[in-house]
Amino acid sequence: MALSASTEALPLWTEEPASRPDRARIRARIGGLHCSLCTSTIEKALGRKVGVDKVAVSLTHEQALVEYDPARADPRELLQTLRDIGYTLHDPRKLRPFEDEERDLVREGRRFLVAVSFSLVAIALIATPTGLWSTMLPLAAVLGLIGLVFLVLRALGLWIAATGGVGLGVLAGALLVSRETLGLAPATPWLVGALAIVLVFGIARHILVMAYQALRRGILNQHVLLEAGAFAGLMGGLIGLIFHWPGYPTAPFFAVAVMVTTYHLFSEWLSLIVKTRSSQAVKRLLDLQPDVARVQRDGREVELPIAGVVVGDLVRVRPGERVPVDGEVIGGHSSVDQALVTGEPVPIERAVGDGVIGGSINGMGTLLVRVTAVGEESFLQRIAREVEDARALKPGLLHLVDRILVVYTPAVLLTALLAVVGWIAIPWMLGVTPDLQRAVFAGLSVLVMGYPCAVGISAPLSIVRGAGEAAERGILMRTGEAFQGYRLVNQIVLDKTGTLTEGRPQLVAIEAVGASETELLGVAAAAEAASEHPLADAIVTAAFEQGITPPDVSDFEAFPGKGGRARIGATTVLVGNPRFISENVELANLADRIAGLEASGHTVVAVARDEQPLGLLALSDSVRPEAAGATAALRQAGLKTVLVTGDNERNARRVAAELGITEVHAGVLPGQKADLIRQFQHGGRVAMVGDGINDAPALMQADVGIAMGGGTDTAIDSADIIVLSNRLDALVTAREISHRSYRRMLQNVSLAFLFNGIGVPLAATGLVYPVWAMAAMAVSVTTIFFNSLWGQPSLFFQAILSVGKPVERRP
Repeated sequence: MALSASTEALPLWTEEPASRPDRARIRARIGGLHCSLCTSTIEKALGRKVGVDKVAVSLTHEQALVEYDPARADPRELLQTLRDIGYTLHDPRKLRPFEDEERDLVREGRRFLVAVSFSLVAIALIATPTGLWSTMLPLAAVLGLIGLVFLVLRALGLWIAATGGVGLGVLAGALLVSRETLGLAPATPWLVGALAIVLVFGIARHILVMAYQALRRGILNQHVLLEAGAFAGLMGGLIGLIFHWPGYPTAPFFAVAVMVTTYHLFSEWLSLIVKTRSSQAVKRLLDLQPDVARVQRDGREVELPIAGVVVGDLVRVRPGERVPVDGEVIGGHSSVDQALVTGEPVPIERAVGDGVIGGSINGMGTLLVRVTAVGEESFLQRIAREVEDARALKPGLLHLVDRILVVYTPAVLLTALLAVVGWIAIPWMLGVTPDLQRAVFAGLSVLVMGYPCAVGISAPLSIVRGAGEAAERGILMRTGEAFQGYRLVNQIVLDKTGTLTEGRPQLVAIEAVGASETELLGVAAAAEAASEHPLADAIVTAAFEQGITPPDVSDFEAFPGKGGRARIGATTVLVGNPRFISENVELANLADRIAGLEASGHTVVAVARDEQPLGLLALSDSVRPEAAGATAALRQAGLKTVLVTGDNERNARRVAAELGITEVHAGVLPGQKADLIRQFQHGGRVAMVGDGINDAPALMQADVGIAMGGGTDTAIDSADIIVLSNRLDALVTAREISHRSYRRMLQNVSLAFLFNGIGVPLAATGLVYPVWAMAAMAVSVTTIFFNSLWGQPSLFFQAILSVGKPVERRP
């Protein structure tokens, strides 16, 4: 089947680097996934196509990576296979709009609501007026009616499906008390059969299509298993209508088809709630960005849509307004509230040269901002994409669950077949009349009890919930190791500058020996102007504050962790730590002064010109106010804390003593930090905390790399965890989330296998009525769902209320 012209125009995939030069790799975003067996279905369907080498599908990320031979396979045909199976495709380069996700959630909720109403009517029609049914089912019907009425009262303007659902629920209650009076008993099988046909072939037709497409490709998945149960119920009911055997449970067979389908719609809706609600808290950040900006064009100020703003434009931000773009302040002074962006509760002072984040709230001053990033490169868009990517996390336990699910569905189908054959063949071999009804009920109960969604959603739901919980607190969990590994860490290595300290050093003293203080500071600023180090920035800032214009530099060479060499006119200038300078310049006369400044907790920068010392610059950086409490909490949690810095020993020891850290490694170059991490790893798992730029090698070497955010300079590619709020106490919070998420995942997986492991063998005995088997599996999925949302039930109730509300697309 060829793609339509309109479909071809859509960007359905992005190209990725392949593992071999003669191969190509594409990434596609898929809609309609709701449990791990969906990923197996896609991997098998694409993996069997000619020319395809590898397929990897992430349920929580809703994306597929396909590596293929471009000479033998066409990506358009590969993706059309996904459409044929019943899945949808979205542009992988863009975040899926909030409104689209909300619309899917509302649609699935309405489907489920109608299916629940059908089930209530079916149960009412088949309920026995005496015994256990007469007490349990009316109670269930009353509770269902209360829930439906509550939904109507809270969500005015309900769609017709929900209104019809309430009507059917009321009808179910009426049928329980007046069925015999209405004379419906003879027509009960026909009424329940009609409900089953409408539900299976109408409301839940998409499941039937996906099962058919899977069978066409020789794939056994949850859709096939569901339809096997539903069709078994339909066939059982149809046989009863044809032969009219006395005592034959015709209506209950049809009711099983109704309730099995309802259960599947229920599991689809539950998984969709967690997947959407867990990331929408951060995706709503995109709503913080204003729709228009005041841009200076052609000597005047005009209002333009955000889409019309380009990098380099000058934007005016008035008091109390939201900053519309990411940029650098080139005029004005104000305090900016970034709490809704980074979680930092205290407004931050912003002046000329400082960066601002789109979506933050300007204070009482007016700012003139030069735009540095727009569109998909803006901070909000990048963070929202990171939250999307965080849904792709796949710890080792999830890989194990995926391997089990590959054989799970065939095993359940085989067990159901053996249960039917066993209940027919064994009595026949023993000379006893086979109990056909028990045999069929045993097979049906196995199909229902063995439905794999409880297993398939157990691990992904906990991961998605954990990623969303972390994002709400300004923490981005970027890899599976962030969940599985951080909880196992027993050593945490902390960089000093920008991590334990504020990262905003200030010049506090100048010691000039071979030049005036003005000349010394000007030469140092000129040499440091090309460096991105915080100390260099502090020196340049101090020079401009004193009105000093640095001389021009014709050449500059940086020595990471040491300093730099610059060419100013005909002279060569060295700027850096005293050890580096002393390799080429005699600093003996300044040794006592260097020692005194370092003993006072200052960082010393030496300056020399043509192998002659010009003097010293002393800088100081204050310790973060929350650092002492955070490091104490880490030690209390059983972690060994280590300070690693390229700064001098005296200053490092002073900071460590203030924070209660006993192990200190000072004077360590950036390249040596990774070697030091390797040494620590001999004693256990190590987390490295740094600024994400200079510490990138160490962050990548550590078992878990943690980068402190710092706004628009967040190095989102170098670490497993990004702390957007730039607060050290988030390290403790991230570890708690790691523990909690993994514990939830273990609980969910254990609950799922416990239900299925006990339920399937029990169902094979024929002692479990299929309706009760369905109820047991509904309980298992609901238990897993509520365990995943434990502590934040509002996500569930918000999803319920959204069923009746129209969702409008933003212009």
